[in-house]
Amino acid sequence: MDPSEVEFFGEKELVTIVPNFSFDMIHLISGSIGPFRAGLPVKVPIWVAVNLKQQQKCRIVNQDWMNVDSLNEAKEEEKLSKLFTKMPSNHYIDEAQVLLNAASDDMPEADKIRTAVKDIWDIRMSKLRTSVVAFVKSESMHAKLDHLTAMEINSIRPLLPHALDQMLRLRDMGTEDQSQHPETSQ
Repeated sequence: MDPSEVEFFGEKELVTIVPNFSFDMIHLISGSIGPFRAGLPVKVPIWVAVNLKQQQKCRIVNQDWMNVDSLNEAKEEEKLSKLFTKMPSNHYIDEAQVLLNAASDDMPEADKIRTAVKDIWDIRMSKLRTSVVAFVKSESMHAKLDHLTAMEINSIRPLLPHALDQMLRLRDMGTEDQSQHPETSQ
Protein backbone atom coordinates (compact mmCIF):
# COMPACT_ATOMS: atom_id res chain seq x y z
CA MET A 1 0.00 0.00 0.00
CA ASP A 2 1.46 3.36 -0.91
CA PRO A 3 0.90 6.63 1.01
CA SER A 4 -1.85 7.78 -1.36
CA GLU A 5 -3.84 4.63 -0.58
CA VAL A 6 -3.45 5.21 3.16
CA GLU A 7 -4.54 8.81 2.63
CA PHE A 8 -7.57 7.54 0.70
CA PHE A 9 -8.68 5.57 3.78
CA GLY A 10 -8.05 8.61 5.98
CA GLU A 11 -10.33 10.72 3.80
CA LYS A 12 -13.26 8.54 4.87
CA GLU A 13 -13.03 9.96 8.41
CA LEU A 14 -15.84 12.34 9.33
CA VAL A 15 -15.41 16.08 9.76
CA THR A 16 -17.91 18.81 10.55
CA ILE A 17 -18.69 21.42 7.92
CA VAL A 18 -20.97 24.43 7.87
CA PRO A 19 -22.55 24.56 4.40
CA ASN A 20 -23.65 27.79 2.77
CA PHE A 21 -26.34 26.00 0.75
CA SER A 22 -29.35 23.82 1.42
CA PHE A 23 -29.86 20.38 -0.07
CA ASP A 24 -31.59 17.13 0.86
CA MET A 25 -29.82 14.03 2.04
CA ILE A 26 -27.35 12.47 -0.42
CA HIS A 27 -27.28 8.67 -0.60
CA LEU A 28 -23.85 7.26 -1.39
CA ILE A 29 -22.58 3.68 -1.51
CA SER A 30 -20.69 4.31 1.73
CA GLY A 31 -23.76 5.74 3.45
CA SER A 32 -26.00 8.78 3.50
CA ILE A 33 -24.85 12.30 4.28
CA GLY A 34 -26.84 15.39 5.00
CA PRO A 35 -29.33 16.92 4.87
CA PHE A 36 -27.49 20.18 4.25
CA ARG A 37 -28.98 23.37 5.66
CA ALA A 38 -27.19 26.67 5.21
CA GLY A 39 -25.46 27.70 8.43
CA LEU A 40 -26.12 24.42 10.29
CA PRO A 41 -23.18 22.08 10.99
CA VAL A 42 -23.24 18.59 9.45
CA LYS A 43 -20.75 15.71 9.53
CA VAL A 44 -19.41 14.46 6.20
CA PRO A 45 -16.39 12.43 5.09
CA ILE A 46 -13.24 14.51 4.59
CA TRP A 47 -13.28 13.93 0.85
CA VAL A 48 -16.76 15.49 0.61
CA ALA A 49 -15.73 18.40 2.83
CA VAL A 50 -12.68 19.12 0.67
CA ASN A 51 -14.73 18.91 -2.51
CA LEU A 52 -17.36 21.32 -1.15
CA LYS A 53 -14.65 23.65 0.18
CA GLN A 54 -12.99 23.76 -3.25
CA GLN A 55 -16.37 24.80 -4.69
CA GLN A 56 -16.64 27.44 -1.90
CA LYS A 57 -19.85 25.81 -0.66
CA CYS A 58 -18.83 25.29 2.96
CA ARG A 59 -16.52 26.12 5.81
CA ILE A 60 -14.68 23.21 7.43
CA VAL A 61 -14.83 23.18 11.22
CA ASN A 62 -11.52 22.42 12.88
CA GLN A 63 -11.33 18.91 14.36
CA ASP A 64 -11.36 18.92 18.19
CA TRP A 65 -7.89 17.38 18.32
CA MET A 66 -6.47 19.81 15.73
CA ASN A 67 -5.70 22.68 18.05
CA VAL A 68 -2.28 23.87 19.10
CA ASP A 69 -2.69 23.18 22.83
CA SER A 70 -3.84 19.57 22.52
CA LEU A 71 -1.24 18.83 19.82
CA ASN A 72 1.57 20.31 21.93
CA GLU A 73 0.33 18.27 24.88
CA ALA A 74 0.36 15.12 22.72
CA LYS A 75 3.86 16.03 21.53
CA GLU A 76 5.17 16.36 25.09
CA GLU A 77 3.49 13.11 26.12
CA GLU A 78 5.06 11.37 23.13
CA LYS A 79 8.50 12.77 24.00
CA LEU A 80 8.28 11.57 27.61
CA SER A 81 6.97 8.08 26.87
CA LYS A 82 9.25 5.25 25.80
CA LEU A 83 6.25 3.58 24.16
CA PHE A 84 4.01 4.95 21.44
CA THR A 85 1.09 6.93 22.82
CA LYS A 86 -2.41 6.74 21.42
CA MET A 87 -3.04 9.34 18.75
CA PRO A 88 -6.36 11.20 18.51
CA SER A 89 -6.97 9.61 15.11
CA ASN A 90 -5.53 6.60 13.31
CA HIS A 91 -5.07 8.93 10.35
CA TYR A 92 -3.88 12.07 12.17
CA ILE A 93 -1.08 12.83 9.72
CA ASP A 94 -3.14 12.39 6.55
CA GLU A 95 -6.20 14.15 8.00
CA ALA A 96 -4.11 17.11 9.08
CA GLN A 97 -2.36 17.37 5.72
CA VAL A 98 -5.55 17.15 3.67
CA LEU A 99 -7.52 19.54 5.87
CA LEU A 100 -4.71 22.07 6.21
CA ASN A 101 -4.02 22.02 2.49
CA ALA A 102 -7.69 22.47 1.60
CA ALA A 103 -8.91 24.70 4.40
CA SER A 104 -6.06 26.42 6.23
CA ASP A 105 -8.12 29.62 6.06
CA ASP A 106 -10.77 27.89 8.23
CA MET A 107 -8.24 26.73 10.84
CA PRO A 108 -7.04 29.18 13.48
CA GLU A 109 -3.23 28.95 13.85
CA ALA A 110 -2.91 26.63 10.86
CA ASP A 111 0.87 27.03 10.65
CA LYS A 112 1.32 26.15 14.34
CA ILE A 113 -0.96 23.12 13.90
CA ARG A 114 1.05 22.01 10.86
CA THR A 115 4.30 22.39 12.85
CA ALA A 116 2.97 20.51 15.88
CA VAL A 117 1.69 17.61 13.72
CA LYS A 118 5.05 17.46 11.93
CA ASP A 119 6.89 17.45 15.28
CA ILE A 120 4.73 14.57 16.54
CA TRP A 121 5.37 12.67 13.29
CA ASP A 122 9.13 13.22 13.60
CA ILE A 123 9.20 12.04 17.23
CA ARG A 124 7.17 8.94 16.42
CA MET A 125 9.24 8.11 13.32
CA SER A 126 12.42 8.40 15.37
CA LYS A 127 10.93 6.02 17.96
CA LEU A 128 9.87 3.67 15.20
CA ARG A 129 13.35 3.60 13.64
CA THR A 130 14.88 2.96 17.08
CA SER A 131 12.36 0.16 17.70
CA VAL A 132 13.10 -1.44 14.32
CA VAL A 133 16.86 -1.32 14.95
CA ALA A 134 16.40 -2.91 18.38
CA PHE A 135 14.12 -5.54 16.88
CA VAL A 136 16.58 -6.40 14.12
CA LYS A 137 19.52 -6.55 16.57
CA SER A 138 17.57 -8.84 18.90
CA GLU A 139 17.07 -11.30 16.01
CA SER A 140 13.50 -11.82 17.16
CA MET A 141 10.85 -13.28 14.92
CA HIS A 142 7.95 -11.06 16.01
CA ALA A 143 7.29 -7.81 17.83
CA LYS A 144 4.30 -5.91 19.12
CA LEU A 145 3.98 -2.15 18.81
CA ASP A 146 0.79 -0.58 20.07
CA HIS A 147 -0.78 2.65 18.87
CA LEU A 148 0.95 2.92 15.49
CA THR A 149 -1.12 4.65 12.84
CA ALA A 150 -1.70 3.39 9.32
CA MET A 151 0.76 5.83 7.73
CA GLU A 152 3.45 5.00 10.29
CA ILE A 153 3.11 1.28 9.63
CA ASN A 154 3.14 1.97 5.91
CA SER A 155 6.38 3.94 6.22
CA ILE A 156 8.35 0.90 7.41
CA ARG A 157 6.50 -1.69 5.36
CA PRO A 158 8.87 -1.56 2.34
CA LEU A 159 12.02 -1.86 4.48
CA LEU A 160 11.29 -4.27 7.30
CA PRO A 161 10.27 -7.45 5.42
CA HIS A 162 13.30 -7.09 3.13
CA ALA A 163 15.64 -6.60 6.10
CA LEU A 164 14.18 -9.63 7.89
CA ASP A 165 14.57 -11.76 4.73
CA GLN A 166 18.22 -10.76 4.49
CA MET A 167 18.80 -11.55 8.17
CA LEU A 168 17.21 -14.98 7.72
CA ARG A 169 19.43 -15.70 4.71
CA LEU A 170 22.54 -14.67 6.65
CA ARG A 171 21.50 -16.81 9.61
CA ASP A 172 20.84 -19.78 7.29
CA MET A 173 24.24 -19.33 5.62
CA GLY A 174 25.90 -19.27 9.05
CA THR A 175 24.10 -22.49 10.04
CA GLU A 176 25.16 -24.15 6.78
CA ASP A 177 28.80 -23.16 7.32
CA GLN A 178 28.78 -24.59 10.85
CA SER A 179 27.22 -27.88 9.69
CA GLN A 180 29.75 -28.22 6.83
CA HIS A 181 32.75 -27.36 9.03
CA PRO A 182 31.92 -28.62 12.55
CA GLU A 183 35.55 -28.37 13.71
CA THR A 184 35.60 -24.56 13.33
CA SER A 185 32.52 -24.04 15.46
CA GLN A 186 34.13 -25.49 18.60
